[in-house]
Amino acid sequence: MRKNILSLILLLSIYSIKAQFAASNFTLLSNISPETGSGAKYSGCWGWTQPVTNKEYAIACSKNGTYFIDVTNPLTPTVSAYVAGTSSNGTWRETKTYQNYCYVVCDDGGSTGFQVIDMSTLPATVTLVSSNMNLFKRGHACWVDGDKLYVSGVTYSNTSQSSMNVYSLANPASPVLLRELKQDYNFITYVHDEFVRHDTVFASCGYQGLYVFKFNANNTFTQLGSLTTYSGSGYNHSTSLTPDGQTMIMLDEVPASLPIKVLNVNNLSNIQVLAITNQFPQTTPHNPFVVSNQYCFVSSYKDGTQLYDISNPSSPLLAGYFDTYNQGGGNNNTWSGSAYSGQWGCYPYFPSKNIFALDMQNGVFMIKSHLFQNLPTDLKINSSVYFDLEIYPNPAKNEIAFNLPAELINKETKIEIYDAQGKLVQSRSVNDLQSATIYQRNIKLNNLTDGLYILKLLSANGNLLSSKKFTVSN
Repeated sequence: MRKNILSLILLLSIYSIKAQFAASNFTLLSNISPETGSGAKYSGCWGWTQPVTNKEYAIACSKNGTYFIDVTNPLTPTVSAYVAGTSSNGTWRETKTYQNYCYVVCDDGGSTGFQVIDMSTLPATVTLVSSNMNLFKRGHACWVDGDKLYVSGVTYSNTSQSSMNVYSLANPASPVLLRELKQDYNFITYVHDEFVRHDTVFASCGYQGLYVFKFNANNTFTQLGSLTTYSGSGYNHSTSLTPDGQTMIMLDEVPASLPIKVLNVNNLSNIQVLAITNQFPQTTPHNPFVVSNQYCFVSSYKDGTQLYDISNPSSPLLAGYFDTYNQGGGNNNTWSGSAYSGQWGCYPYFPSKNIFALDMQNGVFMIKSHLFQNLPTDLKINSSVYFDLEIYPNPAKNEIAFNLPAELINKETKIEIYDAQGKLVQSRSVNDLQSATIYQRNIKLNNLTDGLYILKLLSANGNLLSSKKFTVSN
């Protein structure tokens, strides 16, 4: 009887928690807040999937540092590690990952530099590789494209500034400066954020608008286009691009309540605004995260996470939402106080398709949507959904083969091979692999030593499509 009563209390508690947050076509899985104190405690976020274990980690930046949270079981998130930040009042902190490294930038006056963190020893711990001002003192945002790290809004230790820098990740533990944007285009006074794919940089330049650059093989920039006059313009904040490269979601942050813009970027010399939209007239969108040609997640401060169907870019539709900020916003029609409270960002790129959202006041949310979970096969290439691969022979000696799924023929994909310690030992474009048939691909193992390895198949922009273990036995 006592067990039944406890079970009933637990069910009522879960129902009570879920009832606190307005939602449509979303389900709350869990909500934790590891940072103590009150007020705005969190900022930027990202995610990482450990290649050997397939464990999923939410990376949550806070005022004081960075949390690494095991969300493999989204119902019971567990803090695995924490690294103190370069400022104890990090109102603006952002992060991205490359291989087993996490890069953290901070844009507060008290910041003492740029952090590189090795995550290969998770879930036990992480290792702070460096935390100093050798590269720069402050950075506002960052992005990883291939083996390059882009950092915007850079301030050096001598207080001089750069609108945006590019760093080589050839040695991911020790990034090296390749170029400052101001060396080629010094009329750009500030880059707030950037979205980069195949060295094409969509730079959100605040009140100067959106500029598009190509980062060339000789480490110089070339301008490809711009959008400086458009409906609902303000402080150009952030962008995200569909996998087909045709449609871009663009957000302006200041003044508050500017609408989401849907752009046609097929012709970069003539970028067009196709539509504007907002959940509520007072909603202030902050960061977009495109997951397919159909869907885009938007983190919108007081109105939390929205899922937009952009399959018809001229007529975007609100398909669902989960409001992480129950203190105000459109769902309870309370708009008093700052418009810039609530959700900062989200990460919808885990293989599980569970979504990590980070609310500045309310902490870490794990949520899901059946709309996203049931994404059709032909849209999976950008959403980190597994395709089934077979590797043969297994065990292998000098070479392995696999059949490329029909959906990925003629798509830009790549393979990465990791050893049992999570070290990247090979990375190749699938188009460069030898093929006996239209489907089969062969991979030379380059005299790998005996042991367990992980083959990862990724989309061109780095989203995980499949992961398989194989053994080398010579």
